[in-house]
Amino acid sequence: MKFTKMEGLGNDYVYVNCFRETVANPKEAARRVSDRHFGIGSDGLILIKPSKEADFCMDMYNADGTQSEMCGNGIRCVAKYVYDYGLTDKTSISVETLAGIKYLDLKVENGKVSMVTVNMGAPEIIAEKIPVVSDKEKVIHEPIEVDGKKYEVTCVSMGNPHCVTFVEDTAAFPLEKVGPEFENHAVFPKRVNAEFVQILDRKTVNMRVWERGTGETLACGTGACASAVACILNGLTDNEITLHLLGGDLQVRWDRDTNLVYMTGPATVVFDGEIVL
Repeated sequence: MKFTKMEGLGNDYVYVNCFRETVANPKEAARRVSDRHFGIGSDGLILIKPSKEADFCMDMYNADGTQSEMCGNGIRCVAKYVYDYGLTDKTSISVETLAGIKYLDLKVENGKVSMVTVNMGAPEIIAEKIPVVSDKEKVIHEPIEVDGKKYEVTCVSMGNPHCVTFVEDTAAFPLEKVGPEFENHAVFPKRVNAEFVQILDRKTVNMRVWERGTGETLACGTGACASAVACILNGLTDNEITLHLLGGDLQVRWDRDTNLVYMTGPATVVFDGEIVL
């Protein structure tokens, strides 16, 4: 199987051009290629496929083989792949995902895509639609007990479920211990991506993320969008902010007039290769 490894702010995936390649068992393939000792090493597997509804289709699998609805960093890399590898010459494209069709604008420099802005769609903040089990219609700054400790959380879906918690210091936060407890908490019937956010000022925050099915990653695009929405809902930041993630920075803007979230960030090719599955 021929593949391309790509990363968006260190959130790395193995990409397969399914216009040319066939992946018979993508769940098993995701587990194998993601292994950082016996495989290629990645946060998961993304298949680039034809679509009847959009220009392309993105089919995404986590490192543990589970399928996920959407990946903000991943979809930027899909945009770079289809342009740089000649599948399209358009600089505005649509990509079908399990979270709906997303619209992307590509910034091209010297014939290659350098930055991508993604219209991530409208955030979902109704609890049962995220989903999160709650007696409240919306979970905004609501208490939850995790491993014997109370946290105040805000829950948002950007096509996949997120739980955002504000902390004093992201660097010192014990994510390795707390992350799995959030991911598998009983109030999240589909598990959850957990973001931990430190407010720096009205325009800037730090963020770390524990992604369901993968663990801590260097960046999460949907998580950054969910975190920005949570910041704004709690009155902590302006409507457009920069998020400092372990892998770099993302810019996120929530247009309150249209209720659409826009994310801008880079996408990078690491290397091309071939693996026997």
